[in-house]
Amino acid sequence: MLMRHVHPKLQFTHMLPYGAILHENGVQFVVFSRSATSMRLLLYDRVEDREPVEVIQFSRENDRWGDIWSIFVPGVAAGQLYHFQADGPYDPSQGQWFNAKARLIDPYAKALAGDFQQSDDGVIRPPKCVVVDDYFDWEGDRHVRRNLSESIIYETHVKGFTQDPSSKVKHPGTYLGLIEKIPYLKSLGITAVELMPVHEFPIGGIYGQQVERPNYWGYDPLAFFAPHRGYAAGTKPGAQVNEFKQMVKELHSAGIEVILDVVFNHTCEGNELGPTLSFKGLENRVYYMLGNGGSCYKNFSGCGNTVNGNHPIVRELIFNCLRHWVHNYHVDGFRFDLASILSRDRNGNLVPNPPLVEAIAEDPLLADTKIIAEAWDAAGAYQVGSFGDLRWAEWNGRYRDDARSFWRGDRGQMGAFVTRLAGSSDLYEHSGRPPYCSINFITSHDGFTLNDLVSYRDKHNEANGEGNRDGDNNNHSDNYGVEGPTKRPEIENLRVRQIKNMISTLMLSQGVPMIVAGDECRRTQKGNNNAYCQDNDISWFNWKLIEEHSDLVRFAEALIKFRRSQPTVRRETFLTGRPKFEGALPDVSWYSALGTAVDWHGDDGTLIALLKAPDLEHDPQGVGRDVLLLVNATSQPREFILPPVAKGTRWRLFVDTAAASPYDVYPDYDGPPPPRSRRLTLSYRSMCCFVAEDPVRLK
Repeated sequence: MLMRHVHPKLQFTHMLPYGAILHENGVQFVVFSRSATSMRLLLYDRVEDREPVEVIQFSRENDRWGDIWSIFVPGVAAGQLYHFQADGPYDPSQGQWFNAKARLIDPYAKALAGDFQQSDDGVIRPPKCVVVDDYFDWEGDRHVRRNLSESIIYETHVKGFTQDPSSKVKHPGTYLGLIEKIPYLKSLGITAVELMPVHEFPIGGIYGQQVERPNYWGYDPLAFFAPHRGYAAGTKPGAQVNEFKQMVKELHSAGIEVILDVVFNHTCEGNELGPTLSFKGLENRVYYMLGNGGSCYKNFSGCGNTVNGNHPIVRELIFNCLRHWVHNYHVDGFRFDLASILSRDRNGNLVPNPPLVEAIAEDPLLADTKIIAEAWDAAGAYQVGSFGDLRWAEWNGRYRDDARSFWRGDRGQMGAFVTRLAGSSDLYEHSGRPPYCSINFITSHDGFTLNDLVSYRDKHNEANGEGNRDGDNNNHSDNYGVEGPTKRPEIENLRVRQIKNMISTLMLSQGVPMIVAGDECRRTQKGNNNAYCQDNDISWFNWKLIEEHSDLVRFAEALIKFRRSQPTVRRETFLTGRPKFEGALPDVSWYSALGTAVDWHGDDGTLIALLKAPDLEHDPQGVGRDVLLLVNATSQPREFILPPVAKGTRWRLFVDTAAASPYDVYPDYDGPPPPRSRRLTLSYRSMCCFVAEDPVRLK
């Protein structure tokens, strides 16, 4: 039998069934429209051109196949700029928005070039689509395929990560700039970057005019398949395609996965008052959820419209888009913004086993990827703990709120805190999902940074220009005596301690931790908890903070390193509180500060937890250690008595959040042992973690 070996550099590229399909002698342009009466292709020579140099009419007889318009144009090559233009019924009362003058962005465009051009004739001129050659020398790159249970996720914004002059990178605010900071990411120990939206969104005003509040976060989709042109260092149309691929390849080379925050819940076309840019002008009644017979847009996203994700045509588009990012860009996973919208049928009703959610989980071409849901939407749906099957992980909003409330000192939070620390079995175990389906986080892009969480009692969003009305009012935050920055040492010390408490909690909890870029060095947004429009130093990462708060960075690095090495705090099954065999200790034991039974219904904010190392057959480190946690969330020092079961183990201090650096963490597990009396006093609002001196050899 003849066996053919394919060179590893010649890797599979996923060919899209729609859009601009590049062939040897030209390009096939393919677009869906059921209601269009005619279709045109507009070709441009330059980005700055206001009018096309050539208009090509599709033939209804020869270029339409069912609801697909498809035409081959010889002589067209990669780099060609284009729009579609469609004639059809204009009847907003019936949901029809065809406009024969509108220049339409291809829903499958792989890249855009330029910005919106100013209009004096009523015609909106959006960025132009670019014909893209998908070839890229990946040099054997493949998905990292790290188990989700072993992940440390770092949420960041491509531009904001390096835009500040303090980053000192060659290409600030770009994909290439992020590459220059990979050594820092690697030293911190994170295993995956979760990038805020990198698909195309408007850079400035849609009508070619500067807007008062520019889009910064990117949650305003313009083209789902195209990397954002604003993050490219190069100026050639389509430069962002290769630069994004280069970034992914370099991150993979460092062992870091790439997770994209995708926004399949709405687009920037808005409601009936919004512009016609793409979907509206091609088949509005298919792409969006409409009400009142089609005269208005259902708004489950809070952004004016809602993508009709469970319509078969739209479902196909979403699948093709996910496959495109996975196979053409090698991304490792997705976080789905306002994912509960994906659970709504074509009428907007939440349904069990929604087709789109099930199909994403079962798609064999996405089997290597991580899929994470923000399991709520802007219309009141809240599905944390019940979104999808075991393939779906979730941003655990309950973890965020319960951890914040506990450390703030709210009464009656012990039971909730312990449940989150143990992996949120109340949310996931009943459906057969493991602890790593819980993406634990205390902060995200949406809300306070970790520094601001302990520095502000109230939001301060005045810079957003909305009279401080925007943003969440329920932050579970505190300022500990002074609103905002202070030089009072007792308040500053407490704030640092609380930051360490929450970093420690996050890294020692069962589940998967996610931290926000800059939380490890006290990045601040000056009390702004909704910085969606702040493309300035409010949002940008100030790299001077790395040195200014090097002690905190060291602390975070040590906790991340510990988590990655210790299966004790990242189990793949839920803790049971029972011994594995007679005479053994349970996998977890809970005690009061006095070493007695815990009063789960009381208001005492103290706790002792003893976690046994799991008995694993295969562990990359070959060892595991027992862990002893002592927690004091009260405002007073408290005496702790270690329970008798801890007596037979030689313990070493690993973390003491009340201690000053370098005595706050012992990365080599060589801290002092507890007193022989087994009695010790924990300072107010602090946490200690002891680690067994002798590792348990795992079978």
